[in-house]
Amino acid sequence: MPTIRGVLFDVDDTLFDYSGSEAAGLLAHLRAGGRPDASVSPQAALELWRAVTEIQYARFLAGELTFRAQQYERTRRFLAHLGRADADHLTDEQAAAWFAGYAAHRDAARAAFPDVAPTLAALAPRYRLGVVSNSDADHQRRKLHAVGLLDYVADAFVCSDQHGEAKPAPGIFLAGCAALGLPPGEVAYVGDKYVLDAEGAHRAGLTAFWLDRAASRAPVAPGIRVLHTLDDLPRALAAA
Repeated sequence: MPTIRGVLFDVDDTLFDYSGSEAAGLLAHLRAGGRPDASVSPQAALELWRAVTEIQYARFLAGELTFRAQQYERTRRFLAHLGRADADHLTDEQAAAWFAGYAAHRDAARAAFPDVAPTLAALAPRYRLGVVSNSDADHQRRKLHAVGLLDYVADAFVCSDQHGEAKPAPGIFLAGCAALGLPPGEVAYVGDKYVLDAEGAHRAGLTAFWLDRAASRAPVAPGIRVLHTLDDLPRALAAA
C-alpha cells in the first residue's frame, strides 16, 4: 500500500467551527433587531435559517446562483418565513445590508476547533497539507486567515467556485491531489460530512477519514475510517 504523503481537509465543521459561529451570529443579529417576529423562538429561527441555507447554498453549488446571490436569497426566504411583508421584494442592496449585519456578528464568533491547530502543527513537518471545500475560495481563505490556520494549507487550496464542480464529484478531490503534487493513493482526506467528504474521497481513490465529532456510531462503508477528534489523526495516518 502506498505511503500517505499528503492530507486534504474540508473547512467548515472540520477545521473551522462554522455551526457555532453561524448560531452565535444569527441569534446576536436577531437580538439586535434583525427579526420581524419576536414570537419565534431562537431555536426555531436557527433551524429555519439552516433549512433555508441548505436549499439556497445547493443552488450556488449547482451554478444557479453566485455566492453573493445565494446570500441574498437566504435573507429573503428567511425573512419571508418570519413574516416580513416585503421580504420577497427586497432589493439586492437591502438583502445585502441585512446579511452584512448577520455576517458581522457571525465573524465576531469565528473560531477553529481546539484540536485543529495542534494537529496541523504536528502534521506539517511530515505531510503536504491542503483544502478541498464546497465554497468560495476567497471567503474560505479569509476565514482560515482570521483563525490562524491559512498558512498550513495555503499551498493547495481548491474550492468549488473556481474548480467548477463540488464534492462529492471525484474531480474536485483529484484537483486537490494535483495541487499537492501527489497521486490519490498517497493522499488522505478528512471531512465531517459522510456522503460529501468520506464517500466522495473514497470513490476518488483517496484514503478517507470521516470526522464524526458527535460520535454517532453510524455505520460506515468498508475502507472509510472514522475519527471523533483530530487529535487522533497523526496516529491514524501512520496506521493507514
